[in-house]
Amino acid sequence: MTDADIVIVGGGSAGCVLANRLSANPSLRVVMLEAGGRDWNPWIHIPVGYFRTMYDPKVSWCFKTEADPGLNGRSIDWPRGKVIGGSSSINGLLYVRGQHQDYDRWRQMGNTGWGWEDLLPLFRRSESHEGGDDGLRGRSGPLTVSRMPFHRPICDAWVKAAESIGYPRNEDYNGAEQEGVGYYQLTTRKARRCSAARAYLAPVRKRANLEVVLRARATGLLFAGRRVTGVAYRDAAGRQREVRANREVVLCGGAIGTPQLLMLSGIGDEQSAATAEIDLRVSSPAVGKNLQDHLQARLVHSCAEPTLNDEVNSLPRRIGMALEYGFLRRGPMTMAASLAHGFLKTDERLETPDIQFHIQPWSADKPGEGVHSFSAFTSSVCQLRPESRGEIRLTSPSPLANPAIHPNYLATPLDQQTMVAGVRIGRQITAAEPLRSGILRELQPGLDIESDDELLDWIRDTAVTIFHPTGTCRMGPDTGSVVDPQLRVRGVGGLRVADCSIMPEIVSGNTNAAAIVIGEKASDLISDDLRNGVRIDN
Repeated sequence: MTDADIVIVGGGSAGCVLANRLSANPSLRVVMLEAGGRDWNPWIHIPVGYFRTMYDPKVSWCFKTEADPGLNGRSIDWPRGKVIGGSSSINGLLYVRGQHQDYDRWRQMGNTGWGWEDLLPLFRRSESHEGGDDGLRGRSGPLTVSRMPFHRPICDAWVKAAESIGYPRNEDYNGAEQEGVGYYQLTTRKARRCSAARAYLAPVRKRANLEVVLRARATGLLFAGRRVTGVAYRDAAGRQREVRANREVVLCGGAIGTPQLLMLSGIGDEQSAATAEIDLRVSSPAVGKNLQDHLQARLVHSCAEPTLNDEVNSLPRRIGMALEYGFLRRGPMTMAASLAHGFLKTDERLETPDIQFHIQPWSADKPGEGVHSFSAFTSSVCQLRPESRGEIRLTSPSPLANPAIHPNYLATPLDQQTMVAGVRIGRQITAAEPLRSGILRELQPGLDIESDDELLDWIRDTAVTIFHPTGTCRMGPDTGSVVDPQLRVRGVGGLRVADCSIMPEIVSGNTNAAAIVIGEKASDLISDDLRNGVRIDN
């Protein structure tokens, strides 16, 4: 058995932050277990490479949901990173903090220390923003945040069309206000992906007090009474191993992996434990519940303006793109998942935007598949704060079996109405100049689909995740929450959670920036307890 002071389970966004920050204390021995392998796949580091990695089982868990009633009984893909850096190594590279009000809402729910003013210093500490430090942005953190290096006329036209019908231009949606249209910011450094592994872990891998164990799949928590004392895991050779935690264990497995490990270890609700033939150790009915995600409806328009589809479908142009990136570090291969953004309101009476657009100068039947053979672009819209809640359930007592994912999309009238309204706003923008004159035809949903009921049914038939699962180990001051505001798991000692599963409500935007700040916050909480001699108990 290996001994450590702190054991981190999961080498994703928050896990890499914790490994860096905690191992800065030379008196601590830190061990991090990561189920995936090294980030040696070159497509991980080329920004446009997410097309190739997201559905690659070598670096992605390639989860699938259960048949979802809200999607007319469809099961959809839910890729998550299975590689050092976690989903930050395979995501679309978009850096979005969310709205200030998201975090203030967390604080108002009783989560002291999690308001915007509390977390802003951590956002600044984490990033090195190309735009410099204006009091809201950081300039010397590990994570490089860059401006969009690649523009396309069709995306420029979308932004100008949105402006022409009254939506404001916003050059920094991560600054004072989120609302408006413009171009996304990226987690890239010198035209290469700046994952959490590259930003936080790579610079400290040689620290003598930090051990990173790859291809180590956690199978259960170890206990002494009601205190967690370590982690059992299966190593790369399939052998069962254990690592002891003299201080505490921190779970950073994400909104799917963390509740699964808790339930496998007997921390969950009684009925689910009985169904999976697990002995219940601690009753915590909220484990796996409160699942939230952003669902995207993808409008596709064919156009007269050449798009990335034309370049990808031409061998000489593909060669040209590769040469341009290889020698100059510019061109389409520097592109993220989306270029232009829109954080907009479906109703002017709302305080903050409730929908988000991702504008892509390409089109495909679904993300990750080959592009269409004709010139087209995609305007994807998602609801930022869905009311619907799903859950993660065990399917087996085996730690190697994937859990069942029940997203429960579009389960409330508000979610249905907001998504339909988002599609209608997308249509209003494409009907405005200078975009309208370059469009040949609306392919999806198609102009024959017009009524609210028809649009909702089209959304149910075609919408997919935009890859932001959260909420399954809800943080709160109440005894029904899974973790308290110090991220300590209720009912046991020596155990915390630090990943997107702790979000009581999903943030209004892409979730990677928030995941990194959760790691930063957790590192401060743990370090403060260490300095003050506090030992977390149940």
